[in-house]
Amino acid sequence: MTNAITLRWLYIASGAFIALFATGLYFDIPYFLLIPAALVVLWTAFFKLEHLLMFIVFFTPLSINLEEMEVAGVGMYLPTEPLLFGILLLFIFKLLTGKSIDKKIFRHPVSYVIYAYLAWMTLTCITSELPIVSLKFLLTRMWFIASFYFIATHVFSNPGKIRTYFLCYILPLMAVIIYTVTRHAQYGFDKDSSHWVMEPLFKDHTSYGAVLAMFFPVLIGMLMTRKMNLLLRVILAICFIILTTGLVLSYTRAAWISILGAAGILSMLLLKVKLRTLLAAIVMIAAFLAIGWEDISISLQQNKQESSDKLDEHVSSISNVSSDASNLERLNRWNCAYEMFKERPVVGWGPGTYQFVYAPFQRSKDRTIISTNQGDGGNAHSEYLGPLSEQGFPGTILVLVLLYTISSLSFRLFYQLDDFHLKTIVASVYLGLMTYFIHGVLNNYLDTDKASIPFWGFMAILVAIDIYHTKKPEQKEQHAEHISS
Repeated sequence: MTNAITLRWLYIASGAFIALFATGLYFDIPYFLLIPAALVVLWTAFFKLEHLLMFIVFFTPLSINLEEMEVAGVGMYLPTEPLLFGILLLFIFKLLTGKSIDKKIFRHPVSYVIYAYLAWMTLTCITSELPIVSLKFLLTRMWFIASFYFIATHVFSNPGKIRTYFLCYILPLMAVIIYTVTRHAQYGFDKDSSHWVMEPLFKDHTSYGAVLAMFFPVLIGMLMTRKMNLLLRVILAICFIILTTGLVLSYTRAAWISILGAAGILSMLLLKVKLRTLLAAIVMIAAFLAIGWEDISISLQQNKQESSDKLDEHVSSISNVSSDASNLERLNRWNCAYEMFKERPVVGWGPGTYQFVYAPFQRSKDRTIISTNQGDGGNAHSEYLGPLSEQGFPGTILVLVLLYTISSLSFRLFYQLDDFHLKTIVASVYLGLMTYFIHGVLNNYLDTDKASIPFWGFMAILVAIDIYHTKKPEQKEQHAEHISS
């Protein structure tokens, strides 16, 4: 009887599909042809959600922004963001119906910081200069966090899924690098063309370099894994060579700096330096820079080296704040962010509004040949000053608290874990995150799927390892009692 009913519904569904196809073809409505694919996605979301997440990860490096392609006036990445929006709705539905993920994820310290982060962002949407812009910004941030923090943490309870996640992003990223380098070769690998040869897959060389830097320590960590067959090891070694080539040819100075910074943090981990000691050293260096800033500024202004096709000269141009247009425009954006903060220090101007309201805050002496008043020249170019101008000082404080919480968790896990494989994963994803946080001093890309999916995904890996793959003190005591008995 059950088989007969199932067969009947199959016939009905097949007939409906044929009717829709025929109607679509007759009236020239091609969207009807997407219905079967939409139903497959819907079924996967309900019954095989982790497969849908990995599908999104795979297509993230290959996604296209409709706004940049001038297909529509909406800044949305396809195919990733519509799917993420659907997952967000499913996530909210499960919360409302009580069919949620593991409560230990919701109660983790990192999760509490994220709650505060989202709560303050919601509040500043209400007080925003442009509420619609801010609500869209909040919605975008929520679907990244719901999918690649909360749900992904649950998925990563199976450690095998962590490698799958890495490979799903890295392999298509290699195709992007090969595409970029091939186009770049047609222009003799010069610096100017390096700014746009990754289009339309990445909007510019800085976001491209930031993502490559995030996966640089991850690929090294994967190559250090002992449990791996020879073929996969060879493939990853080739991927590492391709990624390194892409990183060098990206001409992204901030990405290079972030790799060096991550290497310094790795040395601290290997030397078993405590986090508070590292933080004290950073505070001392910051105080030294603040005290001697006038002399340092004079010294920096003596550097006239422009960005160049030659790598050594390009590196030297990092500190040129006297004539390098890119550096000077960044200072212009930072000054605008600070002036915006002074006017609205508590709630800011609203999430995502910087590029639409910063123009009046530009001073004539700060403007450069690439300055604009059109709101199309990007944002504050800082993951710290951006929130300061858009969400007031609590916004920046919460970003710093998130950074501290993740660092504290990573240091603890690295020193606590005995399993070499897990320890390597912790170090590689934490260093990948740190490349972004260091890069975040000079740029910000969490409004894009390219950076947000690894950013929140790497956090999810750390939290999953802490919840599911470490022995808590009470577990160790029970284990000791079991052995002694």
